[in-house]
Amino acid sequence: MEIAFVLEKFILVTIIFGISLVIAMYSTYAERKVAAFLQDRLGPDRAGPFGIFQPLADGLKMFMKEEIVPANSNKWLFMVGPGLAMLTACIGTAVIPWGTAIQIGERVIPLQVTDINVGVLYIFGVVSLGVYGVMIGGWASNNKYSLLSAIRAASQNISYEIAMGLSIIALLLVSGTMSLKEIVEQQHGWHWNVIYQPIGFILFLICAFAETNRAPFDLPECETELIGGYHTEYSSMKLGFYLFAEYINMFVSSAVIAALYFGGYNYPGMDWVLQHTGTTIGPLIGTVVFFAKIFAFIFFFMWVRWTIPRFRYDQLMHLGWKVLIPLAIANVIVTGVVIAIVEKF
Repeated sequence: MEIAFVLEKFILVTIIFGISLVIAMYSTYAERKVAAFLQDRLGPDRAGPFGIFQPLADGLKMFMKEEIVPANSNKWLFMVGPGLAMLTACIGTAVIPWGTAIQIGERVIPLQVTDINVGVLYIFGVVSLGVYGVMIGGWASNNKYSLLSAIRAASQNISYEIAMGLSIIALLLVSGTMSLKEIVEQQHGWHWNVIYQPIGFILFLICAFAETNRAPFDLPECETELIGGYHTEYSSMKLGFYLFAEYINMFVSSAVIAALYFGGYNYPGMDWVLQHTGTTIGPLIGTVVFFAKIFAFIFFFMWVRWTIPRFRYDQLMHLGWKVLIPLAIANVIVTGVVIAIVEKF
């Protein structure tokens, strides 16, 4: 294996990891600013111009706070929970294509850590593992409210993963591949999957809210019933890891939605731009466009949080099992019938 190849991948992983952390950090700032705007307030405005250093102050506070471990908790699992939540949140970025390959000198460098032919399954596997961080944290805390929150999170994720998987099946019938890179490339030139799969997109988007525990699906963190949810007993940077993991999950979910349904790094006039900007600057413009789509979805996540009230738990289960799953199955059947008719005629 070439040293240059290993170095390229190491640099790419480091850059993506750093960007994920920075976006997660400033998503907390954006969340508070969006909430303030919607509620006719100012939001953070003390730490730096317009409060832009507030995330740095919050991070420093997390590091400096006293770390308290409950006496009757499972000490080892209590530490493993936040780390597992953070790990599963970060590794989802490995299969996301951030742009077309750039050329530096004689080397062509793909802007994707790895392009596996089961990239969609990899994403689902990582999402499924994410709930273990919540479950372990809630159980290890030896707090009945935290445990109830963890059980809620597990049942919620299982329920909505089914509908999410079925919505993806319809997309895979259209694209014929599970490689995220190939799915994005097929959407070149305004052939965005949201046009062919609008119902699948809506289902996937709703399930993404539930999988990331974002309002109105934030039942595992329902403070009116469960104090603070599965991380009630956590403090210092362990709590920070759980909060960071939520925002990284939101970032990864937005990236996956943009890649699957909105063309990823594709945009109108892309061929003309690549022709006139070259093989180095051109792909980076596509990456900027991709991140613009991601930020649009992150804003949408925040907008919904401060607009729609939280569901009751029975409403959440009813929506998942009796509405979304039947609708997703119907979407798969209709998609299969339409594809069969088109191929025949």
